[in-house]
Amino acid sequence: MLMAMLCGSPVVAAGGGLDGASGLIVAGEAPGTVAAELGGVGPRVWFSVSGYQVRDDDLWTVGTAVLCSVACGILGCFLVLRRMSLLGDAISHAILPGLVLAFIVTHSREPLAMLAGALVVGIATAYLSTALNRWGRVPEDAAMGVVFTTLFAVGVVLMTWIPRDVDLDPGCVLYGLIEFTPFDTVRIAGLDIPRAFAWLAVVLVVNAALIWVFFKELKIVCFDPYLATTMGISATLVHYGLMTSVATTAVASFESVGSILVVAMLVAPGATAHLLTDRLSRMVWIAAAVSALSAVAGYALAVWVNTSVAGMIATVALGVFVLTTLFSPRYGFVSKQARHVAMAMRITQEDILGMLYRWHERSEGGTAGGVRPLGAGDIVTATRAGLLGRVALWWLARRGLVREGGGAITATPEGIKRASRIVRGHRLWELFLAKHLALPSDHLHAGAHRAEHFLSDTIQDQLAREDGAEADPHGRPIPPRT
Repeated sequence: MLMAMLCGSPVVAAGGGLDGASGLIVAGEAPGTVAAELGGVGPRVWFSVSGYQVRDDDLWTVGTAVLCSVACGILGCFLVLRRMSLLGDAISHAILPGLVLAFIVTHSREPLAMLAGALVVGIATAYLSTALNRWGRVPEDAAMGVVFTTLFAVGVVLMTWIPRDVDLDPGCVLYGLIEFTPFDTVRIAGLDIPRAFAWLAVVLVVNAALIWVFFKELKIVCFDPYLATTMGISATLVHYGLMTSVATTAVASFESVGSILVVAMLVAPGATAHLLTDRLSRMVWIAAAVSALSAVAGYALAVWVNTSVAGMIATVALGVFVLTTLFSPRYGFVSKQARHVAMAMRITQEDILGMLYRWHERSEGGTAGGVRPLGAGDIVTATRAGLLGRVALWWLARRGLVREGGGAITATPEGIKRASRIVRGHRLWELFLAKHLALPSDHLHAGAHRAEHFLSDTIQDQLAREDGAEADPHGRPIPPRT
């Protein structure tokens, strides 16, 4: 099993196969060839992808990665909401004294003893961090840092009490290699199933069941623990229950898949889902999907590049998070910038149409001396839009709302129709400000200029009914609704 490989004498090289003669891991051999090298019947080949034969070992490894990732990802949603995402990292450092104490007490490197010691200290880490935060008035992140660094230091000190001829490697639990999980099996219902797969399946089912049963309590406590308390829900009990689940999941996964994958999956899928939705139920489902996708894609890339599976899965999860940070429909950086540019473009076009409408209004009104035609440079200068103003003019011309002739820009009949709505909203809002807020006439334009771009037809109709005037405070006619 993996525990014996890592704690004993054989040398392990990630991503390699197993030499049947020497018992050592040989770099460069595909993991799927190991069973054949052990002298048994080779694993079944399911299908081939670009010359790579996908065997039983690959499927078990992917399945174990998916179970671990999803089990951590769905819990990570609540850690992200509670700003406790680094709890998994804290536990991965803090369980060292648990490993050492388990060996000192049992004088054995038995996996269950090591796992039990790590689990006790992992849960203690979560409880001590909370206790320092609540009773010691220490900030939550500082409390977590103090606890895990202190426990890790205690573990290093305890290591000196162990005889030098005993090989106790904390990497047994901290840095497990998921590539070798198919070789430590248990027989269940007549099938040889990897022990890590069976163990993580139980962990996932328990986590999913707890979330389903206590979803309402978790949701209220995550968003407003004080409201939960007033409703009769024990926020403290829910918090400690969540911390226990996280510690149990983390420690149960460390031995088989290593801390890198666990820590990454407690943070990345939940953070990714948080950027994609504002509903907690959807967030949990999205986190589960991102976790499974990262596991499958990460394994495929790890085989292709011939590198660590856990590390590549964590890298893929990070890549998905980065892409979501950039392109999330609502919160993505690129999406926000695109919306800002689109809004600026719309406002600039509406400003240009409003300017042309007022020019058209003055020219038809027979203003003394006539009105000088507006050129493209005049419009760009007046709107202070620069390059955006020129792009807006080009787009309006392409849409048939403005036309250019003899160096002058004028609005088409359709452009006048569109512009009248903008000017109508502007003048109705000026009338509203003057009538209800008693603003002086020289303070009306700026507020109306900002509001005119966001007044719907319904709001304009309501303003027209309330005010009942046909002209704005400056005496200019209010255009009818078109």
